[in-house]
Amino acid sequence: MLPFIFEWIWDMSHMVFMGGVGFSLAVIGLGMAYCVIKAVMASIHNRPGTHH
Repeated sequence: MLPFIFEWIWDMSHMVFMGGVGFSLAVIGLGMAYCVIKAVMASIHNRPGTHH
């Protein structure tokens, strides 16, 4: 069940689950944003990555 479905009940278990989902999506999104920004900056400055 998702929050926009009519019979959604906001009890503690739903709040904890949706909070965990939101937190994990935020961590993944921030990690992806960091990688994209780092790749763009490396390509602007014409530097290769630090991997071997």
